[in-house]
Amino acid sequence: MEVKTILWPTDLSKNSIKAAKHVMSLADKYQARVIMMYVGTDLTSMDKAYGYPSAQHLRHFQDWELEQAKQQMEGVCDKDLKACPLLQIKLVQGDPAGEILKAIQEEKVDMVVLTTHGKGHDDLDRKSSEFGSVARKVLAQSPAPVHLVNPFV
Repeated sequence: MEVKTILWPTDLSKNSIKAAKHVMSLADKYQARVIMMYVGTDLTSMDKAYGYPSAQHLRHFQDWELEQAKQQMEGVCDKDLKACPLLQIKLVQGDPAGEILKAIQEEKVDMVVLTTHGKGHDDLDRKSSEFGSVARKVLAQSPAPVHLVNPFV
């Protein structure tokens, strides 16, 4: 199997960051490009009672969220992914599973590295559910192989 591009979707939770060593190892083994991806919530698509907050306020918050995510991702890159010289950060907004599946197609991804549970499960143990909702959807629909990382071991 030839792996030129690895997609690492992360919600920046302590669970999802545990995939970093797997990403680094696989990128090193295959000399692959790594796309570290964060999906922010698209608040402008949500119904707003009484017209507040305005679309402008929501876009401002979304821009702030993506900037914060970018800074955190750069910190993870510096700390955990020094062996990945071909690293790209991708910031998008929308439905996490849908955006990940879209990126797999658009970026011609050869492998996805994803933890079984993200931020919704940081304080839970592995007995709570087999997979988180995003991992379940990506695993079921990905045209590329998915390397799942159990963050609880």
